Amino acid sequence: MKKNWMITVAIVILLALVLVPVQQSYSAEGAATAGVTGSALDGQFHLSHVVKIYIPSTVKGNIPITEEAQQKFVDQALTKFSEWFGGATAVDGEGAWVDKDKSLVKEDVTIVYAFAESLDKKSLDQVVAYAKQVKEDLAQSSVSIEVDGKMYFIE
Repeated sequence: MKKNWMITVAIVILLALVLVPVQQSYSAEGAATAGVTGSALDGQFHLSHVVKIYIPSTVKGNIPITEEAQQKFVDQALTKFSEWFGGATAVDGEGAWVDKDKSLVKEDVTIVYAFAESLDKKSLDQVVAYAKQVKEDLAQSSVSIEVDGKMYFIE
């Protein structure tokens, strides 16, 4: 009986010594393939953060402004983001929400975004202050900004 117990313990220890390293090697390979390690991008300079502001095409929530007027705000955002982060991009989009009367409200927006190597209090405070300025200039209830995939409604 004692011999069988010792054989069982020896087998369990042997399996643990073999299976644990094998499982760990599969885990390490999975983590490496999830990122850029070992790829042509490994070691390349990159920017880890993204900041976006959504420039509306309306005043007071639903009154359209001219394309030229919206372009003025887009150009202003491109200039500010370029100064703060080294460059910026603008893409057109369509935003929508349901109002208190359960009606779908749609508007054209332009999303101005910039990538950044790092974000600090000063740069985030600049973006928020600018969003508040756009909100006031266009008489909006809020203006959206996005930081690293999180949406903020600046009121």
